[in-house]
Amino acid sequence: MLDMVLTTGVVHLTIGNLVMWLIAFLFIYLAITKNYEPLLLIPIGFGILVVNLPLTFLMQEGEGLLWKFYHYGLEWEVIPPLIFLGLGAMTDFGPMIANPKTLILGAGAQFGVYVAFFGALILGFKIPEACSIGIIGGADGPTTIYTTVHLAPHLLGATAVAAYSYMSLVPIIQPPIMRLLTTEKERKIKMRQLRPVSKKEKILFPLVTVLVICLIVPASAPLMAMFMLGNLFKECGVVKRLSDTAANELMNIVTILLGISVGATMSAEAFLKPQVIFVFIMGLVAFAFSTAAGILLAKFMNLFFKEKINPLIGSAGVSAVPMAARVSQIMGAKYDPKNFLLMHAMGPNVAGVIGTVVAAGVFLALAG
Repeated sequence: MLDMVLTTGVVHLTIGNLVMWLIAFLFIYLAITKNYEPLLLIPIGFGILVVNLPLTFLMQEGEGLLWKFYHYGLEWEVIPPLIFLGLGAMTDFGPMIANPKTLILGAGAQFGVYVAFFGALILGFKIPEACSIGIIGGADGPTTIYTTVHLAPHLLGATAVAAYSYMSLVPIIQPPIMRLLTTEKERKIKMRQLRPVSKKEKILFPLVTVLVICLIVPASAPLMAMFMLGNLFKECGVVKRLSDTAANELMNIVTILLGISVGATMSAEAFLKPQVIFVFIMGLVAFAFSTAAGILLAKFMNLFFKEKINPLIGSAGVSAVPMAARVSQIMGAKYDPKNFLLMHAMGPNVAGVIGTVVAAGVFLALAG
């Protein structure tokens, strides 16, 4: 009888397991009741729950089911590029092409990435770890995962959850920073309607972009190439089946595998460490500085341009697409209901995705 009892997981439960269960339930609760990134927080939360069940051996090397998802999907660098293929098929670069100045805002909003990088070094993290922590500031989950798997896989659970947590909290984190750094007059700035972008421009953009960026930062090629391929599927108009598959069925499948694989890295032994707290703090610092940098850069650009930019769209330079752009729209409409900033904000928003991938490529080249 005693031998039978010992084969159950009940007697092997630890306080750490129970703590991680609470974290798992919290993620699932926030996803369902608050609609915070439900497509990822539900599989991540479930992955956390089951990997902290004793004696299930789901992450046992070579045999565990979730280990196979993690090993072949993330360690073999398959899932993040496929996520970017789907993102590309869902992205409209038209607003950025129509107003190229917004590309600068997307680049400027990566400032927080480097602030967090140097901050992590000061706190005693090694360079590869600091790179993985810094990239959280881009608010781009797949890029954070890709970078961390390369440079600091032991931090994957912490950096991935931090990135997706701050992405989901964009409507809470950004508005106070936006109000602090702008005047009411600046928030009411109206921007003229964007010019129409031709089909030829939209087709040429992914081709030219992949050539230029991958030549300058070759380490960004796996993500950038798939991102631009997905966008080419969307814009060329002759492969609708491929575009639809990349944006829907394939995207849904790899999202499930990504979420549960990330959650599976968060065992009590790996996650309940003081180091994880620092990762979350530095991730928040990175995200806040990225938001502030985009706003301040827009204000700086207004010193030189006759046609003014509403600084609120600078906060959309982080890669949380399209949530950050929506926050810019909501904030602008709050002070002038007739002010429509959404399409203008989408420019720096999609530019931020490119900027974060480039930043990741730089880190991979330097520390990989």
